Amino acid sequence: MTEVRSDSKRGGLPVLALLMSASLWGMIWFPYRWLSHMGVSGLMSTFVTYVAALMIGLPFYRGRWADVMTARRWWLAIAFFSGWTNTAYVLAVIHGEVMRVSLLFYLAPLWTVLFSRILLAERLSRTGYYIVLLSLGGALVMLWRPHGRLPIPANAAEWAGLSAGVSFALTNVLSKRAGMLSIEAKSVAIGIGGALMPLPLLLLQPAAFAAWGKYTPMTWSVLFMLAVSMLIITVVLQYGLLHVAANRAIVILLFELIVSALSAYFLAGESLVGKEWLGAAMIMVASLFSGRLDREAGS
Repeated sequence: MTEVRSDSKRGGLPVLALLMSASLWGMIWFPYRWLSHMGVSGLMSTFVTYVAALMIGLPFYRGRWADVMTARRWWLAIAFFSGWTNTAYVLAVIHGEVMRVSLLFYLAPLWTVLFSRILLAERLSRTGYYIVLLSLGGALVMLWRPHGRLPIPANAAEWAGLSAGVSFALTNVLSKRAGMLSIEAKSVAIGIGGALMPLPLLLLQPAAFAAWGKYTPMTWSVLFMLAVSMLIITVVLQYGLLHVAANRAIVILLFELIVSALSAYFLAGESLVGKEWLGAAMIMVASLFSGRLDREAGS
């Protein structure tokens, strides 16, 4: 109940922040895919954009995230799992179908329910069990293949999208659990995680760094705009998560699916068919019902 009153006092700003973050994430696949066509790999574009975002943001954060040492383990966990979320998601939307990847990513309410039980001691209610079953059922319907093939992700991109959703849910719950950390501290953790996660693989590809000299001014401009976008997404998302309960936040962030569907249809000619729409509907309904968990907890 405290969360709801907090939102009201802020005039809906936390909800607006989450919607803004969802809208940017729903479109972010397009510039990353364009960069890939221009010869900038997903690993490299992720690394460059997060390093640039850190460089832009650090002057504003300086002296405002000294609380890191008081919750070092939580801060490191946020850095690690957010880093994997961002890296895996970028690779998934570059190499996979945007909507299928997004739907697998948005099994996040399922993982949010489970992680909230473990880390936030939130009791799994009857609604929580329905959410788990409906989310899994939607995934099984969407991923079902004829000829007896198991209903699992069909390729590496879809596995990456699924794993990104797990990490995203865990990052959000960790952010909620680490309430002693400031927004600035969490934002720095996300920036460092996004920069460091792709680095080991990039170090095995020295030619990737040598190719920087071949990037066009347009390429660098898109990378810079992505860096600014990531900085904005990180700050507004952390602000929204600070004032909105985890299960409610994941419902609001579901707006990304609408933006992803429209952008994928108009910009890439991608759309869902038949059973994929049915599975998508089940996953979205499960996400919408996850918002009831907070009302049940407060009643």
